[in-house]
Amino acid sequence: MATARELAEQHGWDAVTTRQLAERIEYSQPVLYSHFRGKREIIGAVALDGATEMAAALRAATAAAAGPRARVTALARAYLDFAARNPAVYDAMFQLDGGLAFAHEDTPPPLKDAFAALLETLAEVAGDGVHPGLFTELFWAALHGLATLTRAGRLPPEYAEHRVELLVDRLAVL
Repeated sequence: MATARELAEQHGWDAVTTRQLAERIEYSQPVLYSHFRGKREIIGAVALDGATEMAAALRAATAAAAGPRARVTALARAYLDFAARNPAVYDAMFQLDGGLAFAHEDTPPPLKDAFAALLETLAEVAGDGVHPGLFTELFWAALHGLATLTRAGRLPPEYAEHRVELLVDRLAVL
């Protein structure tokens, strides 16, 4: 998985093939297929590792912040920073088909935990009468939009911090 991630970060997911991976890790393709049925499962495995990393990064960022506003701001910054520092992993998590189910009973635990890492902080600022899970989905969607539009060069980088502040100010009930 580390090699797949490295290849994807350097050259994009199109460069990640079982042949390339087998050559890089010095195993035969049949050995690689004994662990993964194909690229889709490799993407899924990278996504699950990424979800674990993201959850840890979000929790670390919010643990160091004092007060609800500071925690939500730290959460947003940590999320956007993770997406920017790990574009191939972020794509595996949210853009590519890794065969993973979201928001279902059979959603893998690392994905549930990444959502829980968002929910833990966002539930306290959802507001009265607002379902915390629904609020977390909305906030997550806004962060995802910022991450993908920024990466695509659709948003001017000089306003990145202002966007985070505006998002927190407008959505979080503080």
